[in-house]
Amino acid sequence: QGIEHSAGASFAPNPIYFDPENIVKLAIEGGCNAVASTLGVLGSVARKYAHKIPFIVKINHNELLTYPNTYDQILFANVKQAFELGATAIGATIYFGSKESDRQIVEISKAFHEAHELGMATVLWAYLRNNAFVRNGKDYHVSADLTGQANHLGVTIEADIVKQKLPQINGGYTALNEEEKYGKFSKKMYTDLVSDHPIDLARYQVVNNYMGRIGLINSGGPSGENDLANAVKTAVINKRAGGMGLISGRKAFQKPMKEGIEILNAIQDVYLCNEITVA
Repeated sequence: QGIEHSAGASFAPNPIYFDPENIVKLAIEGGCNAVASTLGVLGSVARKYAHKIPFIVKINHNELLTYPNTYDQILFANVKQAFELGATAIGATIYFGSKESDRQIVEISKAFHEAHELGMATVLWAYLRNNAFVRNGKDYHVSADLTGQANHLGVTIEADIVKQKLPQINGGYTALNEEEKYGKFSKKMYTDLVSDHPIDLARYQVVNNYMGRIGLINSGGPSGENDLANAVKTAVINKRAGGMGLISGRKAFQKPMKEGIEILNAIQDVYLCNEITVA
């Protein structure tokens, strides 16, 4: 978060998290099954904590100090560094749809192969990034059809888990084809495979993860009002769609630790609840 959103913006609301140890403490106290962060954050506390909770080292980032700001995921670390500090997995982002995506796909495919050779798991943030995806007043970066295809590209390079933003709308392909030919799609994607219901939209992401063979986790989103209720709602949608969990960062650490733990525990309660099942 300190790289992707700047340290000041991320941690000023709760400055104790400038200290990486508190991020790991939050994950442990909150009962999380892993903690994902940068090489620097996890490396600085690895000797004390790497054997207590699985570490996921995110090896590439988008930095926001270049002027004017640029948007490109570049490598900050390598697989061997993650392995040497005791990490269980590596994570990476690809900006599918961006002009830099070809390079990112090649880089991360190689990194995932190396990680698997070392017995590490791989987590892909399969995000979309292209100004053309915003049109007619709608943001198709969160459309089920385009994010679903990003997921399908991600599992192609053997991501073990795909992280994706929860879809809000659909029809990205049809909107982009109004002005010029773009990609390929079938009308049955919209008539037979999905409805406008939030669970169906998320289920289409799961379908593109090899019909759920590769786990889908959705992002918890930024911190704001009604964080607890929004986190629970997102978890219910993800679970009922066939997903396997959430990544929740800012919603948890931009609050006092006790409140952050309550949010993490509420998310976990959804997945432990037998009454909440696949729809």
